[in-house]
Amino acid sequence: MKRLFLLVATCVLGAAHAELTVDPIFQSHMVLQQGKPVPVHGSCTSSAPIVVKFGDTEVKASVKGKKWEAVLPPMNVDAEGKTLTITQGDDEVQLDDVLVGEVWIASGQSNMLFRLDKTDDNSVLQQPAIPGFRFYHAAPQLHTEGGAYNDELLARARENRIYEGAWHTGGEGDCPSMSAVGWYFGRKLHELLGVPVGVVHVSLGGSGMIAWMPTAVVKRKYRESLGSRWLNCKYMTAWVRERAKENLAHDLTAPHPYKPTCLFENGIRPWTHFPVAGVIWYQGESDAELQDQKQNEGLLKDLITGWRTEFKQPDMPFVMVQLPRIKDDKNGLRAYWPEFREVQDRVCKLLPRVYEIITVDLGSTSIDVHPRRKLEVGERLAATAAACVYDKKDVPYSGPVAKQASLLSEGSVVVEFDHAKGLKSADGKPVAHFELSSDGKKFYPANAEIRDEKLVLTADGLRQTPKVVRYAWSTFLTPNLVNEDGLPTAPFTMQLEDKKTK
Repeated sequence: MKRLFLLVATCVLGAAHAELTVDPIFQSHMVLQQGKPVPVHGSCTSSAPIVVKFGDTEVKASVKGKKWEAVLPPMNVDAEGKTLTITQGDDEVQLDDVLVGEVWIASGQSNMLFRLDKTDDNSVLQQPAIPGFRFYHAAPQLHTEGGAYNDELLARARENRIYEGAWHTGGEGDCPSMSAVGWYFGRKLHELLGVPVGVVHVSLGGSGMIAWMPTAVVKRKYRESLGSRWLNCKYMTAWVRERAKENLAHDLTAPHPYKPTCLFENGIRPWTHFPVAGVIWYQGESDAELQDQKQNEGLLKDLITGWRTEFKQPDMPFVMVQLPRIKDDKNGLRAYWPEFREVQDRVCKLLPRVYEIITVDLGSTSIDVHPRRKLEVGERLAATAAACVYDKKDVPYSGPVAKQASLLSEGSVVVEFDHAKGLKSADGKPVAHFELSSDGKKFYPANAEIRDEKLVLTADGLRQTPKVVRYAWSTFLTPNLVNEDGLPTAPFTMQLEDKKTK
């Protein structure tokens, strides 16, 4: 019997005469989603019966033309690596060390792509593998850095060969280019759940939401962005447009990763029949360049619902990173980050099972859009997933969230919060970055006094009755209002209640 061993996605399965293959996302060391039917599929040149065996389960595949598919029944968590075998006549593909647990997709732009070996805490590269944690890293083969593509890269663009990926165990420095946020998220989620966790990472620097949109959604709602004039559509920010033109300088007719639908169809589409538990998403730096909250809100909602439709999971959890801070006082490119944070927050409130983590206390203290502190980002994502998706009620995951603001007296306002136990100033200094307004246009800095789990605000310069309160409405800030778990208060803008609070 001929036996083929699949090691990485870039390997050719056996010799040229091999008749049976499995699609590249299926490899040794992978994790399969527990509790859901798992389709396994590939190609063949014969119509002979195909049998898929995993542990004690054996199923027959359906063969249509040169494609085959078998569906494994829902499985319980299994932390013991088992062999998945696909057999057709004398041909066999064997995938070793396959686990069953929770699978999450990690996607977005450059801060999701940011490498593990570039973070402040990369000592993990010297640590042994975590037996129950695996990850798939889709390595971009088309950069979006400055400079024109050469002939080889242009050929890749025309052939849509954007990614090459492999499953990893993460031991002894395996795959240092893996997403740091994805890696820290997976490690922490595995620790919190106590089950195998697999993270599938597919992202690309500088990418806008329209590039991650499924084709069906774009055809239905953003048709004007399709065709040869895509670079001039209104969903392309100036930076994205110019970078794509720079890359395609030698052939502006070639596709580019930033082209609408390109990254979804090439990076995410192969996974849409691979059951997953949810998505973590770190993106927005590019789209926030435009101060068009209505457009950005529509794009973000359509992206989430579009992914859910393509994965056939209408309630698929989606946990995103609210944009952090950045000290951009030179070119103003990040000026609209407060507005984009508000868009992200609003979408979380509008769509079910969409969550966000607050990172306004993290991010850059310079103009660098790629902060190195990714450990806290990944672990906050994991805590939110554990608490909100897996109902781990003992996992602290949220800082204070404003729920009501009302007049306390003629010039003072009281703000009440959820998740406010132990409300305090993290650095012992006065609580900062609150503002009051009488018309929602001109805001005045507010003095803040903590009273139990509430905050009392007064603004010296405000002569009229306050009607609006907001917090952390700035591109760069050093917030210090936290709860007993040290988690930061979420930025917000809120109308005051009509009633006066005693």
